[in-house]
Amino acid sequence: MVNLESIEAAAARIGASIYESPLMHSKMLSRLTGNSVFLKLENLQMTGAFKERGALNRILTLTDEERRQGVIAASAGNHGQGVAYHATQRGIPAQIWMPRLTPLIKLSATRAYGADVVLHGDNYDEACAAAIERSRERKAVFIHPFDDDAVIAGQGTIGLELLKQNPDLDVIVVPVGGGGLIGGIGCAVKERNPRVEIVGVQTARLPSMQAALQQQGPVDLPAKSTLADGIAVRRAGQRTVPLVSRYVDRMVTVDEDDIAEAILTLLEGEKTLAEGAGAVALAAVLQGKTDHRGKNIAVLVSGGNLDVNLLARIIEQGMVRDGRRLRLRILLPDYPGALEGLTAVISKARANIVETSYNRAHYGVSLNEAAIDITMETRGRDHASELLAALTSARYEFSVVE
Repeated sequence: MVNLESIEAAAARIGASIYESPLMHSKMLSRLTGNSVFLKLENLQMTGAFKERGALNRILTLTDEERRQGVIAASAGNHGQGVAYHATQRGIPAQIWMPRLTPLIKLSATRAYGADVVLHGDNYDEACAAAIERSRERKAVFIHPFDDDAVIAGQGTIGLELLKQNPDLDVIVVPVGGGGLIGGIGCAVKERNPRVEIVGVQTARLPSMQAALQQQGPVDLPAKSTLADGIAVRRAGQRTVPLVSRYVDRMVTVDEDDIAEAILTLLEGEKTLAEGAGAVALAAVLQGKTDHRGKNIAVLVSGGNLDVNLLARIIEQGMVRDGRRLRLRILLPDYPGALEGLTAVISKARANIVETSYNRAHYGVSLNEAAIDITMETRGRDHASELLAALTSARYEFSVVE
């Protein structure tokens, strides 16, 4: 059973091996939201996420016989890394089952920590079912990523740290997948200080905990892809739903664009890298989903294992949304010097050309015309508007390419 005593015992058990992540005050985020915002940086853990707390707590409760048999886990990435790292450190064989589309950074790291990695299924649930079956065949201990009392208690140690680091917190905002993290934190915090509000955040594409609370028990949702792959759980935990029902004040959801914006805000404003699941709590605060003003708010940045290719796309799309990247299709007369005249207007407007594509045969151009697609960097929406005004004044015909 998960209670304050079991969480305090977990804190004592894992304390020597787990980094007490900082609770950092953000002036920038506080100004943006009208609250005093503190970031709990669990992305700074050895494996890049909070998951190793629960994994280690479960590993340290194994009997000698269970250690010899080894452990098996299923994971979208972070839980597997935590199990792999701490099991291998203690000479315990670990096999991690992961979905075939697991981001490369998480797959490579899990193997590097010493685990035998098996890729199976198109989503976490399929990998999990196969991993449970294999654990039965091998008589190995299956370490569940969230529906295990020792795992939940390990995650709950974050709540104890938060109260120690800032006793004046009014609100704690937590990412939610299967519910182990928020269940543990909620129990630890509410049992010590019931006045602190606990808010859970899920991706709108897979609100499994929200559905479970409405139905008063876990339900299966259809699989969907999401930027927040670390919390892409179709079914909330049997053990976690009662904890969330008891200790969590509110559940909210955020959209994919909100998550991407939060990742970019953390990267640019705080020089902090968060993966999709790690940024959902901040996304909710930035979008006003938590509905607070003038409060001391702790926002959990739960992980930072983000694939660099995905990060590049998030940055590029974020620049487009902010008006800092603009793509235009411009009609030009097809004679020598026409392009030079166009680039002179763009140069005078202080925009930076990053890509061009010249075409004489498509987009409905006439025989004496050409179309050129130009991608440019600007300083933002106001600067982009100035550029468009300059092109209009120079009598160029153009359209914005979405």
